[in-house]
Amino acid sequence: MNARILWLGAAALVSFILPSDASEPTPLEAREVTIDVEGSPVGFAYRLLRPAACEPGVRYPVILFLHGAGERGDDNERQVKFLPTWMAEPRHRDTYPCFLVAPQCRTERSWSRFDWDTKQAAPFQTTPTPDMAAAIAALEAVLATEPCEPARVYLTGLSMGGYGSWDLAARMPDRFAAVVTICGGGDEATAPRLADLPLWCFHGTDDPLVPVELSRSMIAAVRAAGGVPIYSELAGVGHDSWTPAYRNPALLDWLFAQRRRSAADAGIHSGNSRVDR
Repeated sequence: MNARILWLGAAALVSFILPSDASEPTPLEAREVTIDVEGSPVGFAYRLLRPAACEPGVRYPVILFLHGAGERGDDNERQVKFLPTWMAEPRHRDTYPCFLVAPQCRTERSWSRFDWDTKQAAPFQTTPTPDMAAAIAALEAVLATEPCEPARVYLTGLSMGGYGSWDLAARMPDRFAAVVTICGGGDEATAPRLADLPLWCFHGTDDPLVPVELSRSMIAAVRAAGGVPIYSELAGVGHDSWTPAYRNPALLDWLFAQRRRSAADAGIHSGNSRVDR
């Protein structure tokens, strides 16, 4: 089993372990990343989906997926529901060959800071939560060891992971080529950090758990900061706005068409401003 070390921002020394057994029956490989949490090493599980066949000399896009609160735990299984499982379908692996990183947040923890009662995101803090730091470490480990295309790294998450996606996009706006946030919320003060990012946000009008106003306010703030995000508000849809979002071929086509801009492209935005209601 090969072990490697890399340095992660926020003064975290990170080790990651490459799996020694490549014969797992599922295409979602079980992996683990270890980071320092308050002076002690803590292991965090994640899953990795690879392209069905990696061609020599070819680099592939990467998706970082942040799951919702219902998939928290330490079994390294629950978090593969929804997008990871759907992207592992043969038709999607053929059409959208990529690496997909699916970390698992621990029970009673969260990707970002927000009030579980009011559902409001807490003011942005420079230091990520430990579980978010682990998600970043898992992504960086894959980028360091696999044939990834750095200009095509995508971020998405649903519910608790939607909050996490708003947070991480503001935390690392230069890392991602595009962001898809689903039924979450964020700190509106971070909108200037997000203005240059291609961003597509989904939320159901009848969401009983995360108020649709949270997405509306974030989109309004990003637009006020000069961004041109896409916003799809799903009429009559409750909390599960991720199924119609991720099952919409237009979303995946749009996502995989995005590429992080070079300095020469700084004046060109690759998103399109739209509201679907």
